[in-house]
Amino acid sequence: MSCSVADKLAINELLSRSAYALDMRVENALAECFAEDAQFTLKIADAELVGPFVNRDGIMQLMTGAFEEQTDQRRHVVSNVFFETEGTDSATVISNLTLFATEDGTIRLISAGVYRDEVVKRDGVWQLHRRHLDLDLPY
Repeated sequence: MSCSVADKLAINELLSRSAYALDMRVENALAECFAEDAQFTLKIADAELVGPFVNRDGIMQLMTGAFEEQTDQRRHVVSNVFFETEGTDSATVISNLTLFATEDGTIRLISAGVYRDEVVKRDGVWQLHRRHLDLDLPY
């Protein structure tokens, strides 16, 4: 069985909400996007796999650890979202990431990449369960 239109909209909103919360550094909103037992991996260009970062707390440590190093304002733009697999309580979603930064009045492209997300619906709420990001360049 496939996702309903309402579920697909909710999953698209989840992807956008996680990007917004990361950019605006709203930690509780970002944490809510990830399931308690979530995992995150990352690969930059042809380098070795980074991670897995395990469970919501491990992922949040990675995300918030970068906040203190960044002096710019990041914008994670998620686009070209499509469903590779879909069910009533889980789906695999592929999307593009374009990462911009604004600093000293200048906007620059930092990197681009592809998200591969496995999302789950628990207690009526869609969350990221497994996230992998292939980046074209370091961030």
